[in-house]
Amino acid sequence: GEEEGTLYLAMELVDGSDLRRLLETGRKRGVPLDVGAAVQIAIDMCKGLHHAHNLADGGRALGIVHRDISPHNVLVSKAGEVKITDFGIARAAERATHTSTGMVKGKVAYMAPEQAQGLAFDHRLDQFATGVVLWEMLTGRRLFSADNDVLTLKKVLLCEVPMPSSIRPDVPAALDEVVVRALKEHAADRFDD
Repeated sequence: GEEEGTLYLAMELVDGSDLRRLLETGRKRGVPLDVGAAVQIAIDMCKGLHHAHNLADGGRALGIVHRDISPHNVLVSKAGEVKITDFGIARAAERATHTSTGMVKGKVAYMAPEQAQGLAFDHRLDQFATGVVLWEMLTGRRLFSADNDVLTLKKVLLCEVPMPSSIRPDVPAALDEVVVRALKEHAADRFDD
């Protein structure tokens, strides 16, 4: 808004923590999130992303893609509400086509292969990142972790994803299938939405 010539931005105060902190606490204790809690957080993330992906103006789709889904950008309130934040690098198809040549935006460990390569992408890019977050919530480990961004990027491009149940046996097979499909190397092999 604007008040007496001064622009301002008002944001909701979420009484809670970002998901990164919750996951770090679990890693330090050697205890990943409860499977049900991890699934509920992922469901709520998907609901928020679905809303953003389907926003329209006058009946015309805006084509919004977040492009930076990671535990840092997911807030969990003390009441259990899940909020996706920081649409700062989100792309609306109608107003942006590419970033500067060779420039990749987002956190490398949560990028879909097409984003990491600077290729064309759609909303399924956010699905991939959500899959990474869900995999990490279920296993208590980082999926594409390495000593530096270049090595992390190589892991993303290889896209080798172990079943969560291979690390945590109480993860149901059906959930394994959902996670691994969301993390397919090619967007066409992921869920449509």
